[in-house]
Amino acid sequence: MTTLRRVPAVFALLIVAGLALSGCSAAENVVNGVVSEASDQVGEAVDGAVDSAKSQFDDAVSDALGGAGISTDGELPKGFPVDDVPLVGTVEGGGAGPDSTGWVARTTLTGDETFESAGGALEDAGFDPSAVNSDTDSGFGTYSGTSYTVLLTVDTTDAVMTATYVVTKK
Repeated sequence: MTTLRRVPAVFALLIVAGLALSGCSAAENVVNGVVSEASDQVGEAVDGAVDSAKSQFDDAVSDALGGAGISTDGELPKGFPVDDVPLVGTVEGGGAGPDSTGWVARTTLTGDETFESAGGALEDAGFDPSAVNSDTDSGFGTYSGTSYTVLLTVDTTDAVMTATYVVTKK
């Protein structure tokens, strides 16, 4: 009789072991799902912060230029205060607001040129930095001078680092 009881017990054990092994796969899927969800939430938070910064930047461009776009003709916009607002990099283009109320200039940074060097050039020209934040590939900050305020942003896309200067009169 003991042998007859052992056979169903062995089958039951095999079934439980099989379910447990298939449960590992299910458990891995659950864990992967939780990790993926957490990663998505962190990514969304970071993306939200980046989107917010971009939105604020776009609003500043719109305010400074009265809705005008940014050109890519390699020239600074007419009336840009080049003697007062130093630029770092090769000029790619820009735009001007009505009656020289504001300007945008966009430059491509190369070699050792970074957000720190662009911000440093503004500071050397007498601008005071505030709300500055940067890493190796990007940065943003506001620089206040005697006559102008500059919103500087630097970002890297496809290994090309670009600086954008939004300049308004005080």
